[in-house]
Amino acid sequence: MEQESGMSSGFVRAGILGLLVAGSTLTQAADMHAHGMKAEGVVPPSFMASTAKPFDALMGDAMAVMDHDMRTAPMNGQPAHDFMTMMIPHHQGAIDMAKSILLNTQDPEVRNLAQGIITEQANEIRLMQAWLARHASPAK
Repeated sequence: MEQESGMSSGFVRAGILGLLVAGSTLTQAADMHAHGMKAEGVVPPSFMASTAKPFDALMGDAMAVMDHDMRTAPMNGQPAHDFMTMMIPHHQGAIDMAKSILLNTQDPEVRNLAQGIITEQANEIRLMQAWLARHASPAK
């Protein structure tokens, strides 16, 4: 029972850390877009989950791709549009991280959670893409 409690608190701490990182990334990206700044730096390669890399490297790769894609999302100053545009790479980052853990654990509870994340986040990405298609930005 004590081990389960430790696992639960570990998941809670990891979830809180993830929210803080995501919030920081959203704030930085919004600040850059608000000030007309372009994201600079090296463009990370597309993410690919692979057993050729250790788990921490996969998570770092997933974060780098997500951060880059959020910073370079095409913003237009309309809150609903900008939210949808930035949440797509955020959700894709969750999918990439879930794929990484599936390669690195046999724990049925964690695997079930990761598979659910992949399914739900992919569905939400499709919903956001459809919304963006219906609410296309006017030409500038």
